[in-house]
Amino acid sequence: MKNDQIPAERRILLRLGLALGAAAVVRMIVADPAGTPARPGGEPLGPAAGPPARAGTGPTAYRLRPMTGEAPPGFLPAPPRVRTRPIEEMPELGADAMVLSFDDGPDPRYTPDILATLRRYGVRAMFFVCGEMAVDNRDLLREMAGDGHVVGNHSWSHPLIPKLSRRRIRDELGSTSELIEKTLGTPPLWYRAPYGAWNRNSFEIGAAMGMEPLAWTVDTLDWTRPGADAIVGKVEQGAGPGVVVLSHDAGGNRSQSVAALRRYLPALIADGYRPTVPHRS
Repeated sequence: MKNDQIPAERRILLRLGLALGAAAVVRMIVADPAGTPARPGGEPLGPAAGPPARAGTGPTAYRLRPMTGEAPPGFLPAPPRVRTRPIEEMPELGADAMVLSFDDGPDPRYTPDILATLRRYGVRAMFFVCGEMAVDNRDLLREMAGDGHVVGNHSWSHPLIPKLSRRRIRDELGSTSELIEKTLGTPPLWYRAPYGAWNRNSFEIGAAMGMEPLAWTVDTLDWTRPGADAIVGKVEQGAGPGVVVLSHDAGGNRSQSVAALRRYLPALIADGYRPTVPHRS
C-alpha cells in the first residue's frame, strides 16, 4: 500500500510511535555519562572517544591553577581570600613562637651556612626565593625542603611590583611558582613582594595562584651591611610572640647576616623562644 493510501488515523499513530521511539533513544544517551552506546549489561559497543584533546595551555594559564591540576571540582582546594594588606605577624603560632625568614636566595655562598646553623639548633625558617637565583641552585631548594623549611615565592627577578602590568606580575610570580613546583613537587603557599611593595593586582594574582602574602614585623636591615652587632640588636629588641623577622641570604655580601644568625639564634632559644614556620593545609 502506498503512503497516500494509508488512512489518516494510521499515519498519525505511526508518526507518534516514531517520535516516542526517538525520545527513548535520547533518554538512553543522556543517561550514559560517557556518551557511549552500550550493549545490554553495560558492555560498550566500541572504544569511547573521550574528551577532545586540549590545546596546549600557555605558562600563564597553568600558573593560575598550580594547586588544582586536573582534580575533580569537588576536590579542588579553596584558594586563600584576596587580602588588602599582607600578614605581618603570626601570634596564632603560640606565645613562644617566632618566624625567621630569609629573602632573595638561594645563594651558594651564604645559604648553605644559614641552613647549617638552622640545622644545628633544630630550627625551621622560611626562605622566599627569587626564580633567577633558584633556577641554577635547585639543590639548595631541595635542601631547604628536606630540612623542613618553607620555600616561598619572592618573584623571578625582584622587580618593583606596583610598576608592573597584571601580565608581568603573573609572569614574575607564576614562573617562580612553576620552578618551585617542578623542583619540590608542590607549589609554594606563601609569597613576599620585593621591597615589601604590594598592590591590589599582586594580592589578587597571588591568591589566584594559591598563595598567602607574608610581610614582616622586624626588619634587620642586614642588606645595608650595618655590622653583625646591629643585626643581632635588631632581632633581640624586636623579639616577641608571633614576630616575623626579615633577613637576607642573597642579593649582595651576606656574611654579616650569616654571622649574626649564629649569635641571635641561640640567644632567642635561651630566652624561651621557639623559631618555627606556619603551615597551611
